[in-house]
Amino acid sequence: MPNTPAIIPVILSGGSGTRLWPLSTAARPKQFLEFVPGGTMLAQTLARAPADSFGEPLVICNAAHAELVLSQCAGRAVNLILEPSARNTAPAIALAALSLPPEALMLVMPSDHVIADVGAFHRAIASAQELAQDGWLVTFGITPTGPETGYGYIRSGEELGSGLWRAEQFVEKPDAATAQTYLDEGCYNWNAGIFLFNAGAYIEALSKHAPEMLEASRRSLAAARREGASVHPEAEAFAACPSDSVDYAVMEKAERVAVVPVDMGWSDIGSWDALHDLLPKDDAGNVLVGDVTALGSSGCLVRTDGPAVAVTGVDNLIVIASADAVMILPRGQSQDVKTIVEALKAAKHPVMKR
Repeated sequence: MPNTPAIIPVILSGGSGTRLWPLSTAARPKQFLEFVPGGTMLAQTLARAPADSFGEPLVICNAAHAELVLSQCAGRAVNLILEPSARNTAPAIALAALSLPPEALMLVMPSDHVIADVGAFHRAIASAQELAQDGWLVTFGITPTGPETGYGYIRSGEELGSGLWRAEQFVEKPDAATAQTYLDEGCYNWNAGIFLFNAGAYIEALSKHAPEMLEASRRSLAAARREGASVHPEAEAFAACPSDSVDYAVMEKAERVAVVPVDMGWSDIGSWDALHDLLPKDDAGNVLVGDVTALGSSGCLVRTDGPAVAVTGVDNLIVIASADAVMILPRGQSQDVKTIVEALKAAKHPVMKR
């Protein structure tokens, strides 16, 4: 990885992670939980950009999560931008870019992803560094392992160098037949939302494609309250900022956008089904985490962070228990977690207050 700490890790930690309820909650979203061995997802994200090779991390998070973030840093110095409200990824990255020198290279990473092959990730960053320094907006495309319908895709166009391609098109989550076509064509990669670019290039792209967003971000920082390494953008100005993702606001519109395909064992653990696929299984295909007893059962994901859980004679179930909630649903239907959460919120159930 870089010989000098020139690349600033910019970690986006504003997500609510409701797809992994009941363990992931508004008060403690999934980035603050451990789903694979090695620490919480945020701690593992920080560890991928070690202090001896990268600059001081900049974490953008919900103001209510400041102490949680600091608890994951293992004593490492970090800078915080504490969002007074959620305005999606493009404004969050704008706050970071405006807080850094224009020439600073920003490695933008979500805080809630898994990367098994960190070495491959570092090699991809190194290959993209020169292009990013030259003003390109670089995104890292994940080599597909199947016709996945849950991710957006990036189509590679003109070759810009060894392993570097112009990003010709960003496409929405496809249906199964379209996803298979993408796989067969061989020039599409999954969109992981991981980027490398310099702060000035991002600001320039915002000024052209999302000027209202840039101006609102500037105003909120100009009136920000600063406490040590923490910045509190002014709430009213930031609330006036248009809410949009970095893909829609910038990456799909900018002219100099590149993609670096990389096979690095990536997962966003976007559902309980995805976690079942990711984790080691017993001889019956079960993933059992916590105080769990499974008898005569197969293909299940059973995890408890609270009471002992026992299952017998069941197949292909997801059973998740926290200290105050239990959720059970068939494997393959973990998208229904969103429906469950919405129903509990609509009923004003006390469990949703945590």
